[in-house]
Amino acid sequence: DLKAKVEAADIVVGCAGAANLVKANWIKSGAIVIDAGITVTGNVHKGKMKVQGDVEQTDLLWKRASLITPVPGGVGPITVAMLLQNT
Repeated sequence: DLKAKVEAADIVVGCAGAANLVKANWIKSGAIVIDAGITVTGNVHKGKMKVQGDVEQTDLLWKRASLITPVPGGVGPITVAMLLQNT
């Protein structure tokens, strides 16, 4: 049961690649949220795209979690830096 596991977690790492899979109200107060999942939604041809993470980023999430990596701009730059370092 994903919801129960997330509700009990002190650290939540989202990396499924499914937009808003983890709901903000599942995050317990003070938890750390690391969102590494990326899903591009919208119409690519019309230029109306949106990048979303696995964790639903709402005002409630920002009130509950003690630390959050945003999507976009969270772990992506670190991933690129590590890839460049190891090539």
